[in-house]
Formats: sequence, structure tokens, C-alpha cells
Amino acid sequence: MFYLRVRDDFAAAHYLRGYKGKCEALHGHNWKVELEAGFDRLDETGLAIDYKDLKRILKEVIEKFDHTELNRLELFFSKNPTTENIAMIIYSESKKRLLESGAKKIAVTIWESDDSCCRYEED
Repeated sequence: MFYLRVRDDFAAAHYLRGYKGKCEALHGHNWKVELEAGFDRLDETGLAIDYKDLKRILKEVIEKFDHTELNRLELFFSKNPTTENIAMIIYSESKKRLLESGAKKIAVTIWESDDSCCRYEED
């Protein structure tokens, strides 16, 4: 299996409803996002997928989050914009596009700070 990984980032504000502590107040993060895709085949040029295509997919998926208040996005009307929920959404939207490119495994890791992250993948 060939695993390719790209990174991008976005800046956004959020707050957590029902949370007791600092995160219940509006605050921001500079999230770093890694998208990893696993392929079991290479094309005729020896590539699993072109990095530029993988980067484009990630950029298109995360652009709606950049410089927003996440709680105001319809995606988060009924659930908190936690790092876990953001990772799951990025995964789901990336998966749709990557399966068409032949990906067999997909994972998303999202860092909300230099030392705290969440990795999401399906079994």
C-alpha cells in the first residue's frame, strides 16, 4: 500500500456549547490539517495520485472553514465544532472525492495546537 499525505491549514473561531471551561467562550485556532490516502496501485507513470490533486482536494474541502466563526456554519448548527467533528467532516468530504481516484484508505489528522490533535479514519 502506498500512503501519500498532504498538509494545509485554516484559521477559524469557535466556541463549545454545553462545555464548562475556557472553550465555552469564543476563541480561535490555526488548525493544521493532514489528509492521507492509501493506494494499492500506481498509474502508468508510477504515481498513486498526483500530489497537486491531493492538495487541491484538501484545499477545496477546508476552504469553507477558513476565517469563519465555525458555529455559524450550518454544519455546526446541531453539533459542536470540536476538532473531532471537524476531522470527521473533512474525512467524509475528502472520501467522496478520493474513492473516485482509487484510494483504498483515507485518514485525516487535524491539529488545533502544536501539541493536540485528532486523527479520524473509518475501520
